[in-house]
Amino acid sequence: MAKWLKRGRDIEAVKGADKQVRETVEGILADIEARGDAAVRELSVKFDKWDREDYRLTDAEIQACLDQLTDRDLKDIEFAQKQVRNFAQHQRAALKDVEVETLPGVILGHKNIPINSAGCYVPGGKYPLLASAHMSVITAKVAGVPRVVTCAPPFQGKPAPAIVAAQHMAGADEIYCLGGIQAVGAMALGTASMKPVDMLIGPGNAFVAEAKRQLFGRVGIDLFAGPTETLVIADDSVDGELCATDLLGQAEHGPDSPAVLLTNSEKLARDAMAQVERLLGILPTAEIARKAWEVYGEVIVAESEEEMVQIADQIASEHVQVMTRDPDYFLKNMTNYGALFLGPRTNVAYGDKVIGTNHTLPTKKAARYTGGLWVGKFLKTCTYQKVMTDEASAMIGEYCSRLCALEGFVGHGEQANIRVRRYGGKNIPYGAAAE
Repeated sequence: MAKWLKRGRDIEAVKGADKQVRETVEGILADIEARGDAAVRELSVKFDKWDREDYRLTDAEIQACLDQLTDRDLKDIEFAQKQVRNFAQHQRAALKDVEVETLPGVILGHKNIPINSAGCYVPGGKYPLLASAHMSVITAKVAGVPRVVTCAPPFQGKPAPAIVAAQHMAGADEIYCLGGIQAVGAMALGTASMKPVDMLIGPGNAFVAEAKRQLFGRVGIDLFAGPTETLVIADDSVDGELCATDLLGQAEHGPDSPAVLLTNSEKLARDAMAQVERLLGILPTAEIARKAWEVYGEVIVAESEEEMVQIADQIASEHVQVMTRDPDYFLKNMTNYGALFLGPRTNVAYGDKVIGTNHTLPTKKAARYTGGLWVGKFLKTCTYQKVMTDEASAMIGEYCSRLCALEGFVGHGEQANIRVRRYGGKNIPYGAAAE
């Protein structure tokens, strides 16, 4: 049986915090819906100290941001975007339209149709997370979305040059310097200065995630992406420093980011815990990472790889870093995760920033029922059907007539019966079922 050397925050305390966030977001969204641009502007001033008549960036402002970056900066962004685009294109190529004759004269099919507009949120108040622009905008554009809107908050009192450059280079059609609930609300609900979108995309803090949850139904969303989570699965083939580095590398996202070590070696577990304390003494972002580790960090020692798989699937973490002698064992056996990072040569930061897979992933156990953002999220798989011959219509109609009678749907049955009469030559009394 597994034992916990360190446990995270009590679930009831988390529920209490969630309730406060939920009530705050509900009030703000109602205000945006009622007052539109005026509410958005007041919220931007209140939360970001950022005031403009129009939050959409002009072409000149976008170019000014590009001009602030070095050639190396731009080439690095270009490299990362090329990797994301390449993998997204392979994903798109795997999605085929279907048309098949299932019975003589009966043709069924489906088409993969892009949504008409997407609103992509790029977090950037604490760190200028330009990678989120690659993940959302490029994926939407590869899917074929014609209108892609992006919003990112100001960074240190102005648009973040790297984020703006990434949004522009990824192909965004409209770029706004606007953050938080006000950005998500404006994109979903629309205002006088911003047409609403059909789907909201992208990660964010607890308030952004809750705003997406409340808006779901009025618009689509990619998934519920809350605070970053990481699970490191390791055995004694690696050392504590590597484990601690990968834990803290994700804990620095925010004070509410869970970082969990799951191992079958108590010696490694204790070494990793000691290394965490050592690295927190030198990590520049230690103030945030320490809060996350102290409140949400966990260390679990299991008895076997089989038990590690069971515990990992119960955790259903967003990121799962596997550093064991046989990482493919977890690839074959795990079912609940946002993304796997297999072997000590890879890590979550590669996926976050540059390797090409998408970093917008499910959190809070949503990996039990969904994967992360990908091209397919921007596509609607819509079916169609054609009946090509009189004989096929009459044959299907007889079955449909009798099945409708079983359900008591007389009007539905008449839709079938009229075709049996016309195309099959059978005289079925009105309201009756085919013999």
